[in-house]
Amino acid sequence: MAYVINDACISCGACEPECPVDVITAGDSIYVIEADGCIDCGACANVCPVDAPVPAE
Repeated sequence: MAYVINDACISCGACEPECPVDVITAGDSIYVIEADGCIDCGACANVCPVDAPVPAE
């Protein structure tokens, strides 16, 4: 199950360098995770100050 970034994202960028497969990019208003490449490691969620990355439903 891939992670997604919800609307709580404050676009701080803390998650992007933590992604071991480089699938997190800055979107228009929040960061975005490319679901097909996400390996469900949770590294992004571990560093997010607002808990925006969550497992996709």
